[in-house]
Amino acid sequence: MTHATSPRAAPWPARTLRLVLGDQLNPGHSWFQQVDAQVVYVLMEVRQETDYVLHHAQKILAIFAAMRDFARQLRAAGHRVRYVALESASNRQSIPGNLQALARHYGARSVQWQQPDEWRLDAQLQAWASSQPLAWDMVDSEHFLTARGELAALMQGRRQWLMEHFYRHMRRRHRLLLDADGQPEGGRWNFDHDNRKPWPGTPPQPPDWRPTHDHSGLWAMLQRCGVDSLGQPQAAALRWPLNRAEALACLEAFIAQALPHFGDYEDAMASQAPRLFHSLLSFALNVKMLQPLEVIRRAEAAWRGGLAPLAAVEGFVRQILGWREYVRGIYWSCMPGYENRNALGHHLPLPRWFWTGDTGMRCLQLSIRQSLQTAHAHHIQRLMVIGNFALLAGLDPVALHRWYLGIYIDAFEWVELPNTLGMSQSADGGLIATKPYVSGAAYLQRMTDYCRGCAYDPRQRTGPRACPFNALYWDFFDRHSTALRDNHRLTLVYRQWQKMPPQQQEALRGQARQLRGRLDAL
Repeated sequence: MTHATSPRAAPWPARTLRLVLGDQLNPGHSWFQQVDAQVVYVLMEVRQETDYVLHHAQKILAIFAAMRDFARQLRAAGHRVRYVALESASNRQSIPGNLQALARHYGARSVQWQQPDEWRLDAQLQAWASSQPLAWDMVDSEHFLTARGELAALMQGRRQWLMEHFYRHMRRRHRLLLDADGQPEGGRWNFDHDNRKPWPGTPPQPPDWRPTHDHSGLWAMLQRCGVDSLGQPQAAALRWPLNRAEALACLEAFIAQALPHFGDYEDAMASQAPRLFHSLLSFALNVKMLQPLEVIRRAEAAWRGGLAPLAAVEGFVRQILGWREYVRGIYWSCMPGYENRNALGHHLPLPRWFWTGDTGMRCLQLSIRQSLQTAHAHHIQRLMVIGNFALLAGLDPVALHRWYLGIYIDAFEWVELPNTLGMSQSADGGLIATKPYVSGAAYLQRMTDYCRGCAYDPRQRTGPRACPFNALYWDFFDRHSTALRDNHRLTLVYRQWQKMPPQQQEALRGQARQLRGRLDAL
């Protein structure tokens, strides 16, 4: 990889700089259809992006490695490319700082960029460009299936912006999984109730189809530069795709080997099979190596070809066509300010074992250690293990948001923030979720094998060996009864609580107070 050189060493001038961000690695973008010697494509590794939150080592490695490979592809296609490496002496370590220096270097008259997915970058680039004499333009990233403000327009006047309404709208628009009359295949829009089975151990988890890359040199550079990170780098054998060709191979392997069983065990968790039948395509999608519609249509084709059941395909399509586009719409309709919401007033700091996994609660131990080891956990581990505990215990949702944003390789703020603050932590006052997503130990025992060998007993509510999820569950609803008791979806919960003898209620409150006072020691 050619590193950036001093601004005084300009080879020849250019009219336009085009910025390509690290999550905009789509070689099919219309920008790249023609070669123009007056255009320089700029990619940059900057401390602004490595340091704004503590990221997983694999996340930094995978994005930087993919950016370097993307620059290689552009050069091979004949484009002019300026790649600003992290350790380059001329690197200003901020996106505006480098753009300003490079505009002078090339004598550029205009700067262009694709629409950023994160509000902070969108605001930063527009503020910088507005203060410059340069002409500037922002174009579409040509990735998403909806415009930024489309969800807000669709949901105008609704108190709750329910995903199901949006999802059906998108199915009709793109004619996905519809019959000749425009009705949902199988007679139902949603097969979620069919996709909640615990995994019995068979069929076996398929082999890991992802490629392996040795990024030891890149990791050594990050260490030389003093970039802080969390988790295990796995630099000598990183299992994340480098480019679109590898991402497409991963998509095909998922369709053939895992999609047929994805639906049945979509919500399952198993200690010896952490991937189960999940696609692990979210990183490739979120850095735009893959396009959402091509992934969805490939899954639909598998069903129409008899290679996967309808419930599995519909569940997978719903995640991308429905939820992914939906949370992006929530993000852009609520920013700025959404990132600071805390409707339930939770302020406890994250326990120290969030950075080590060293807790006696086996479900959290396994989920967090897996996250630290692989930079990935599937949606139920994130929602119903880690997020469930955080909400029940009253952890600060903003601190949790920053942890999720850093630790997961597919976490970019537009998708992670609504999932964490809205779906997981109910911190947005119920805009997304119609009820808090919480459970006691019974759910975890039913959907996982995590309770086996745990230091705590999922059947006990109080006492030294009682699973913390049980007392925290009832205490959560008691503490927030004013805000939650009128929710019709929680009528049964509050009816059960009210039937408990006062002595039992107080024992649960006392157990929860004791647990919340020593979270680090659990």
